Amino acid sequence: MPADRGSARACPGSITVIPVRTVLVIGIGAGDPDHLTLQAVRALQRADVVFVIDKGLDGGGSQDDLLALRTEILRRHRPDGGYRLVTAPEVGRDRGTEVERDDERYREVVVDWQDRRARLYREMLDAELADGETGAFLVWGDPSLYDGTLRLLDRVLDGAGEQWAVESVAGISSVAALAAAHRLILNRVGRPVLITTGRRIAEGMPDDVDDVVVMLDGRTAFATLPAEQHRELHIYWGAYLGTADELLVAGPLDEVADEILKVRAEARERKGWIMDTYLLRRGADER
Repeated sequence: MPADRGSARACPGSITVIPVRTVLVIGIGAGDPDHLTLQAVRALQRADVVFVIDKGLDGGGSQDDLLALRTEILRRHRPDGGYRLVTAPEVGRDRGTEVERDDERYREVVVDWQDRRARLYREMLDAELADGETGAFLVWGDPSLYDGTLRLLDRVLDGAGEQWAVESVAGISSVAALAAAHRLILNRVGRPVLITTGRRIAEGMPDDVDDVVVMLDGRTAFATLPAEQHRELHIYWGAYLGTADELLVAGPLDEVADEILKVRAEARERKGWIMDTYLLRRGADER
């Protein structure tokens, strides 16, 4: 979008052009700076301001290397600078076991977190993005998949008229990175694929879906599935996908579950954080 594009308001005897403030939500991939698409590079080069929510500043664990990856992306694709980097700490929320197990309480906690995150976005945009400028939020994976940035921007910019424009730039998701790392085809012939969360898979493997990709599983729900499901499932697990620290484990769930738990715990202790994704596949180990 050209920087001078704006909305026109008619006044007696004159036309006032109000410059549009543009917000880009750019998917930056699962962890490898090379995941950035050409479209994402072009979008990043338009940005006057880059907004970063630093999840390592909320007291929830050291994630300095996540911020370092964003910094490396900016170094590669905006080597001459020309942008302002605005960083704010993540707004924390209760992730305790009791909250996770209580659907009503879980919704309350998430809604409260979304409200506070949305207010943070609005404050950052109002304080740092001038009329006619373009701002960019760099988000992990793809903006359409388990990332609430677009939803929250719609909420806080609703009613702002034509002063704002929001664009989404697709990225390589952890799902795609997992499939590539294990050389998988996610869908088998004539069968659906379900993408869900650890919180949902903890309720059990669905009877009507044989291929389930699980994200956001901080409590390793795969290990708590019934014994009969352990025997019929294969798992393809990956952590820190696309990075130098990438970890991969695959095999029958009843044979490798303990190995994954051990590898995962050691990695989290070593780095202070972990991001992992996995595919559960019922039946033969088909690709």
